[in-house]
Amino acid sequence: MKNCVIINKKDNVGISLNGTDTIPAGHKFALRDISCGDLVIKYGEIIGRATSDIKEGEWVHTHNVKSHLDEDMAYSYNYHAESYPATSMTFKGFKRSRGRAGIRNEIYIIPTVGCVNDVCIRMEKAAQKYVQGSIDGIFALTHQFGCSQLGEDNDNIKKLLCGVALNPNATFVLFVGLGCENNTLAGVKEYMLEKGATNCEFFNCQDVEDELSYGLDIIKSFADKAKDLVREEIDISELCIGLKCGGSDGYSGLTANPLVGRITDRIVAAGGSAILTEVPEMFGAEQLLMNKCKDKETYERFLKMIVDFKAFYTKNGFPVYENPSPGNKKGGITTLEEKSLGCVEKAGSTEIKDVLMYGDQVREKGVSALNAPGNDLIAATALAASGCQVVLFTTGRGTPFSTFVPTMKIATNERIAEFKNNWIDFCAYSMDEDALLDLLIKTVNGEYKCKSEDVREIAFYKTGVTL
Repeated sequence: MKNCVIINKKDNVGISLNGTDTIPAGHKFALRDISCGDLVIKYGEIIGRATSDIKEGEWVHTHNVKSHLDEDMAYSYNYHAESYPATSMTFKGFKRSRGRAGIRNEIYIIPTVGCVNDVCIRMEKAAQKYVQGSIDGIFALTHQFGCSQLGEDNDNIKKLLCGVALNPNATFVLFVGLGCENNTLAGVKEYMLEKGATNCEFFNCQDVEDELSYGLDIIKSFADKAKDLVREEIDISELCIGLKCGGSDGYSGLTANPLVGRITDRIVAAGGSAILTEVPEMFGAEQLLMNKCKDKETYERFLKMIVDFKAFYTKNGFPVYENPSPGNKKGGITTLEEKSLGCVEKAGSTEIKDVLMYGDQVREKGVSALNAPGNDLIAATALAASGCQVVLFTTGRGTPFSTFVPTMKIATNERIAEFKNNWIDFCAYSMDEDALLDLLIKTVNGEYKCKSEDVREIAFYKTGVTL
């Protein structure tokens, strides 16, 4: 078949790039006859098992393939990772007292509880007159939680909100509480002080007569200081990139994800950091990631993250492999292992240095794995709350969303890049590594604004009951 790609010499399926009358673009076809029950191989790895006989050249998809994953599979540690010569790289950012630089000069208004969302939104609107000088924006980061959550959920909401405030892009932060919520302002303040944050103010709306006026006075004082800040030349070791995919298609593992993986390797070789998350979308490729862990202790923590996430599914009565999504399937992804093998390409070829629990701050240079689900906004929020100043988001279907840090949309194919040009920042179909790195540095330097950057949203990973 012309206009096709065969990824690995072991594969028994290829990918149709332009499509035919019987095989959509980005979908798989058989390179040779595959008998019912035979393994289907892509990326040189098992992506499923044939459920019927498939003739050479025929379409290979959900109608004749099912997942081969075993919920009780055993794991082992066999170290294998690439290393690259050290390089140097810099960017222009805003120096911070806690060690890593911001790529934006922003002021956040964060409600501790959803009850004061409207107050924060009105405050954001009224404060736009203070956006001047080098200030990139004043944003209210609203959410619906902060009260009626118990135990781990309540702790995680506090931890995530504080992680948002600790992101280096936040020059100043105003926490706005109500005064009677579970996620107390006092608890938030204590947590922030423990982290050495000196750029925050706090107040409860129940404690002041005019909460809007009170808050605006604080924001004005923030803006008066922030407007005169200037960017400085900073080593890339102070940069951390988030790695995320959503609305994946058959091109994701061919173009955008491997291309982002090359960028990850280059950032890491220059001393920077990257974080990979979406644990359920590691299922089927988790052994490959485990083998990249820098040592046995890191492997054990990675293993626990995987096993615990699977146990969470089964405890709640759901199959572990309830994936891919309808949109993924329409785009050419047949099984979870196929999706995962493409997904993890974003992490590049270098070692996994650390495993972070949900809400943890990035600790190591290099690649870290973060415990969070695959949901786009929840995972992207978790990445940014762990310290990523920018998120590289690959997509084959397109999406307009953005978390609270610049979220660069990288298209897997030319059609979506052209059709949704108002969403997409870069088309990876050309596999132009230098062009993507150049756009990333321009974004980090403030010379390029991501197309979704005016959208600022956060979401939580909630696992427990709500009162």
